[in-house]
Amino acid sequence: MMVDVPQLVAQAREGRPRAVARLISLVEGASPQLREVMAALAPLTGGAYVVGLTGSPGVGKSTSTSALVTAYRKAGRRVGVLAVDPSSPFSGGALLGDRVRMSEHASDPGVYIRSMATRGHLGGLAWAAPQAIRVLDAAGCDVVLVETVGVGQSEVEIASQADTSVVLLAPGMGDGIQAAKAGILEIGDVYVVNKADRDGADATARELNHMLGLGESRAPGDWRPPIVKTVAARAQGVDEVVAALEKHRAWMEERGVLAERRARRAAHEVETIAVTALRERIGDLGGDRRLDALAERIVAGELDPYAAADELVAGLTGD
Repeated sequence: MMVDVPQLVAQAREGRPRAVARLISLVEGASPQLREVMAALAPLTGGAYVVGLTGSPGVGKSTSTSALVTAYRKAGRRVGVLAVDPSSPFSGGALLGDRVRMSEHASDPGVYIRSMATRGHLGGLAWAAPQAIRVLDAAGCDVVLVETVGVGQSEVEIASQADTSVVLLAPGMGDGIQAAKAGILEIGDVYVVNKADRDGADATARELNHMLGLGESRAPGDWRPPIVKTVAARAQGVDEVVAALEKHRAWMEERGVLAERRARRAAHEVETIAVTALRERIGDLGGDRRLDALAERIVAGELDPYAAADELVAGLTGD
């Protein structure tokens, strides 16, 4: 069913949640009208501050996200939340619902919360997350909070999608070692030790500070990630997290880092779309004689796989 994209975008700009939901659904479903949607949104984006929250399962990402929503709403900001969940093996949808996760904000017209399924995409995010962020940005959200699934040792994609990346840890979970293994020490702009009312919180913060010191190679004036202790369930320390986020944003704007990050994000998005398009075209070659002929030449020793791939790409792109 085709929709009136200009009207839908206009309604989203007015803050109508149904219109925002419909636009994100078009993105998630890779609608034939997706290009029209993105073209209509392009002039309306660039105003939202995108904050990514990541960390291992059980550190309190959803609770921390909800607490940040409350803090930003008190400051009069409109907030969008993308809560990325694992996919249901049956329906393909998100396993957890947004109303269940943050029900206290469900009736607030200044908050839009959307659960998105990873649908098998690795990296801690859903494949449609960049476009969904654009929808929330164009819809007038001042802040977009992107909460990843519980990440493992390689799922740190949020660093390429957010203006500021927040890494959450908790005492008693071995998170210090996991952070070192996961490369998380390289992606965090702000570190939060949540559940700081538990034993070991101070030790976790010290261990994290020590590892950050070992791994840093910063010049004078470079950003040094702060470590903030919180008890998100009781909103303790949340204002300090917001202050750290605003300080980082100001630092980025002053040095042009924010514009650089957004340019890299756009370049990554273009590259992903282009590679996906090429992959789809190659996938259509299952019974194509060109692919079979190249394979036969490789087996015969006439061609190496890299040269064959070059020929295939040249044939697909017309180069």
